[in-house]
Order: sequence, then C-alpha cells, then structure tokens
Amino acid sequence: MSVLTPDSVKALWLSVQIALLALPAYAAAAVLLGYALQFGLRRPAWLDALITIPLVFPPVVIGFALLWLLGRESLLGRALQLVGVNFVFTFPGLLLAAFIAGLPLAVKTLQTALQTHPRVWHEVALTLGRGPVNVYLTMHLPIALPALLGGLLLALARGMGEVGISLMLGGNILGRTETLSLAIFNTVTTGDYAQAAWLSALLGGFSLVLFVAVRLLQNKELAKHDVFHPG
Repeated sequence: MSVLTPDSVKALWLSVQIALLALPAYAAAAVLLGYALQFGLRRPAWLDALITIPLVFPPVVIGFALLWLLGRESLLGRALQLVGVNFVFTFPGLLLAAFIAGLPLAVKTLQTALQTHPRVWHEVALTLGRGPVNVYLTMHLPIALPALLGGLLLALARGMGEVGISLMLGGNILGRTETLSLAIFNTVTTGDYAQAAWLSALLGGFSLVLFVAVRLLQNKELAKHDVFHPG
C-alpha cells in the first residue's frame, strides 16, 4: 500500500513546482525592493507599508481582495484575459499567492541587514565615482548576502505553508490547484488523519530543514558583525 495517495502526490508535485518558481522570484523582488527602500526612494514609507500588508492582514482577506481584483468580472481581470493571463483558480494564482505571502519576509530581512551598514560606506563609495546601483550590487549585497539567503528561506517556508490566499485565489480544486498545505486541510476535513499525518510530516520536515539553514546563516551573520565590531 502506498504511503501517499495519487492526489497527495499531485499536491506534493504542485508545491515543488511553486517552490522552484517562487524562490528566484523572491530573490529578484527582494534585491530590487531592498534597493528602492534603502537607497532608491526619498520617501519609501508607502512602499514599505505595501510590502508589510501580508504580514498584518488576514490571508483570507488578502485572498478575497485578489479574487475581487483579478476576477473575470473586474476590469483588470478582463484586461489580463485579453492577453491570455488568468490568476483565478489556476496555477499562476497559486504562485502569486505564495509570492505575496512570502515576499515580506525576504524584503524585510534584507532591509534590516542593509540598515545596519554604516551610511559612510555608501557615501565614500559614491565619492570615488561609483554609481549608487553599482555600490549596492558590489558592496552592500555581498555583505548582506547571509541575511538575504535567510530571508529567502523564510519566505519559501511561509509561501509553502500558505493556505488562506491559496484557498481563495486557487479554489482548492482537487488534482489542479490543491497544494500540499491545502491537501493537509482537505484530508483532515474528510477524516483521513493518516494521510494528513504523512503530509504534515513532509511539510513540517521541509520547514525544519529551512529553519536549521536559517539558523546557520544567522550565526554566520553574527560572526561577521563580531569581526566588523570587535569587543
């Protein structure tokens, strides 16, 4: 007898695909937004607030807002359909849900690391004739790399465990838009606790591995600060 049912295997594979696509998306967005928040915008408070919203708003509320905004009856939804893009009850919708849920962790972790860099470093590099983007990519990012990687892992863990936004935007369609976290919810609802336990062990084990990796990166970051600021 197979440990996982065919539907559970489909849910697992769907989550793996989302993880593989979401991770580089987190990285690209975190690098761009980190620069905008720390160096690119004079008043970044509005952008900072927008990025933080998924951390403080209930996921179901965000999911409903996205469903209303991107639905087939909305102006944006109709415009997207004209170019063949549909986020409602589709794989792209699940990917968007994971991206929105995890992005704040990636961005805020990098932003916090960048804020610890003495401003004089940036100003001295600019006086040497280097552009602000060049300074960011060649000086600030390499120093903040452990923090960036830790943020990406936290974002990935949050995105893979997402339920509320995925439920609203993806529709929780068996075999099509049922992710691993939604499969756990569904198996508990149907009373299949053995299957729910196996799926929970998979997702929990994945999160535990990410947690250990984040701790190792944090220790590396602390050791780096001890070098920069001895005593």
